[in-house]
Parts: sequence; C-alpha cells; structure tokens
Amino acid sequence: MIRKYRKLFFLCAFLCFGGNGNAQNVALKTNALYWGATTPNASVEIGLSRKFTTDWQLAYNPWTFKDDRKMRFWLVQPELRYWFCESFEGHFVGIHLHGAQYYGGFSDKRYDGYLAGGGVTYGYNWILSSHWNLEALIGAGYARLWYKESPRIPCSKCHEDKTKDYWGLTKLAISVSYIF
Repeated sequence: MIRKYRKLFFLCAFLCFGGNGNAQNVALKTNALYWGATTPNASVEIGLSRKFTTDWQLAYNPWTFKDDRKMRFWLVQPELRYWFCESFEGHFVGIHLHGAQYYGGFSDKRYDGYLAGGGVTYGYNWILSSHWNLEALIGAGYARLWYKESPRIPCSKCHEDKTKDYWGLTKLAISVSYIF
C-alpha cells in the first residue's frame, strides 16, 4: 500500500516540478466563474516543455447563506495540457482529474460526501500583454460521488448512504492569469 502512494507522490512531483526553469514558465490564475459563485479559487500552471504544461486548481467554499443554506466544499483539479502552438498561447487540450469533499444543501436534505473522477478539456488562451492572459475552457468527463443523505436537521441515526455516477460537464472556466 505504501508503494502505491509513493508512486503517486513521485508522479505528482514530476508533473509539478518536472519543467525547465526558463522565463514565463509559471502562471498564477483565478477562475472568474467560481468567484461569481462565491468560491475563492487559485490555480498554478507550470510549463513542462514547449508544448506541455500542468495546471493545479484549488477551490474552497466555506460559506453559509440565509436560512442555513450552504454548500461547503474543497476541490482539487490537476490537469496535463498539450498546446497546439506553444505553452500559454492559443488552443490546448488536456486531461484532468478531480477530487472534492462537500457538505451542505439548499433544500430539506443535507449531503455529506466525496467525489472523484476525471475528464478531457478544450480551451483557448489569449495573450493580453507580456504577463497577462485570458483563458476560456470547457471540460467533460466522469465523477463518482459517495455521500450520506440526511434531513436538514442533523441526525446521526437518520442518514442514508448513497452513491451516484455523473457524466457531463466537469470543468468550466474564464480565467485571468499572470505569467511569471
């Protein structure tokens, strides 16, 4: 079991830090659509070569709204991208993974669970200036959700364990990025 996690750690470290150290190889980004949904988020994209980058997106929503409505969650979405022109410019395609933990609900039910999955992405990156870019992307794929469903009023004995398979939109972004 430890070997399995060790291999996963080294793969993630390679994707994160395996790029060369040339100028304009790292971008710090934020997704405006997440901010519109009151979800703070940030993303770091690292150039691995002239045509490949890896993007690591993190999002966290800690809020409780009026009438105890909430959807608290954290999300991580690593992605490997292939650029048709060169890194941080023009069209790209990618493959992404996602994992999240969530708690909340907006109706008479509460959901407490996890999700994991992956998908494919298509996007385009516009150069605004020497350091600023605008990126739009869409991704589709799969997510497996496993959760406890309970009445809105917490009850440790009243929950029901459920699972769900989701196929559809898994990533949508309009991001502003600063390239170092």
